[in-house]
Amino acid sequence: MISQLSWKVGGQQGEGIESTGEVFSIALNRMGYYLYGYRHFSSRIKGGHTNNKIRVSTTQVRAISDDLDILVAFDQETIDVNVYELRKGGLVIADSKFNPVIPDDCSAVLYSVPFTQIATELGTSLMKNMVAIGATSAVLDLGTAQFQNVVQEIYGKKGQQIVEKNLEAIEKGSTYMKQELNFDRDDMYLEKADGRKRMFMIGNDAIALGAVAGGARFMAAYPITPASEIMEYLIKKLPYFGGTVIQTEDEIAACTMAIGANYAGTRTLTASAGPGLSLMMEAIGLSGITEQPLVIIDTQRGGPSTGLPTKQEQSDLMAMIYGTHGEIPKIVMAPSTVQEAFYDTIEAFNLAEEFQCPVILLTDLQLSLGKQTVEPLQYDKIQIRRGKLAQGGELPEIENKGYFKRFEVTEDGVSPRVVPGMKNGIHHVTGVEHDETGKPSEVATNRKAQMDKRLRKLSYMRFDTPVHQNLTHPEPDVLFVGFNSTRGTIEEAMVRLEEDGVKVNHAHVRLLHPFPADEMLPLVKAAKKVVVVENNATGQLASLIKMNVGHAEKISSILKYDGNPLLPHEVHSKCKELF
Repeated sequence: MISQLSWKVGGQQGEGIESTGEVFSIALNRMGYYLYGYRHFSSRIKGGHTNNKIRVSTTQVRAISDDLDILVAFDQETIDVNVYELRKGGLVIADSKFNPVIPDDCSAVLYSVPFTQIATELGTSLMKNMVAIGATSAVLDLGTAQFQNVVQEIYGKKGQQIVEKNLEAIEKGSTYMKQELNFDRDDMYLEKADGRKRMFMIGNDAIALGAVAGGARFMAAYPITPASEIMEYLIKKLPYFGGTVIQTEDEIAACTMAIGANYAGTRTLTASAGPGLSLMMEAIGLSGITEQPLVIIDTQRGGPSTGLPTKQEQSDLMAMIYGTHGEIPKIVMAPSTVQEAFYDTIEAFNLAEEFQCPVILLTDLQLSLGKQTVEPLQYDKIQIRRGKLAQGGELPEIENKGYFKRFEVTEDGVSPRVVPGMKNGIHHVTGVEHDETGKPSEVATNRKAQMDKRLRKLSYMRFDTPVHQNLTHPEPDVLFVGFNSTRGTIEEAMVRLEEDGVKVNHAHVRLLHPFPADEMLPLVKAAKKVVVVENNATGQLASLIKMNVGHAEKISSILKYDGNPLLPHEVHSKCKELF
């Protein structure tokens, strides 16, 4: 028996590939297995090759597997594109309809199963994916009963007859594999999982849930891959809490509407990807100079322009830090797991209100859309901190009936904040430079005082874990550094390098701006070599480290920017080349 395996289903977009992966993975998650999934899909509604690769394990996994044990193919293209990922002795389970063949130099074993024929005999070829699930269950010795509840939940609204037909398709797929093809290989049988209940979710769902738990009650956004699931989740959930979502005409409107809602006292967010963030930049500056809280989610994807809208990349880092014109305080956070995405979203709202500035939560496509097993979230850890927001309906009376000093120069750089309608809280708000009451002012001394006040805010900011540290050696040969979804990949590469005799530490940056130089400096100084792992072409995180920490002579990069995530074997082999 085996403790983990990698399974992939592929075919043409629009023929049920995603639902096949959903039924398979949800069932195994409920059995207590840990899962890590990644979807490769095209930027079109229908057509083009798509696949869903799911890693299944009895222990926690945070990375896509290097190889493949089982490939389920609905067309020849799926075999041609993916067959060389299969390990020696791996399986191809393919639909007999297209007369599948595997290359002569491939060591995989082909099993041809009439997915379409069996499904058609049951009433519709659309059920061929359930036949494939049945064949998979036979290979893994799972039994078909594990899929009953999942099928009921997914297809129940279509009627009980549809549910029963789908379950029959699963059963017939399993029977065909066992009886017609005489499949009997216990090297594919999975060890039993612990049976514990865990969540199974994508990063975008965790962000959306974090927004609800963090007190957000309004979202303004425009749909864009790979951020749209945040909006879709909140459209369904916010009304239960008295909140709502508005789909705006563009990202400029979304950002300015979010600023306005925050000004009114409502915790608000917007979410987009690189192209949308480019449109928001002027409005982000407005948030900075008017000192309005603003939470923005940027789900990175391949750029520039439309670029690779459905592919992995980490190339927005510098734009998020330096993209706005002029100089404003800004916080840029980068969760590395689904759990962190949940908790960091809540903290983003707290920091935005405490420091009255834009907070960007930076993710990437792999983290945002990759579906992972998640341990139960600890809701008792949630704190709501609203900073210097005045509570109650009335403020102390101001002498001579003057304006409220909304932009008062303070030692910590954070001014008192009120919401519209509070008695004695009247003030002016404008995007031009202003005095303490908000009235426009171009006086040099005022300009310097207001700029200094805004910019010193972040010197008072504290973040619990600005750098996730995995340190086992006081003087390592290599210090790996990464951000966002590369964490699990780096952790697996570390194990292999340690087996090779290389001493390795790991620092994963979770606060990108203001950069945690004090935390990073001793880690960089202790290492003989620093290897920065990132999905972009120019080494943006490496440049950030050089700018803030120095020691440029020690720093090397492992880069990948072809639209695909980094794999553990790539990090392992490329690191060895550096020695």
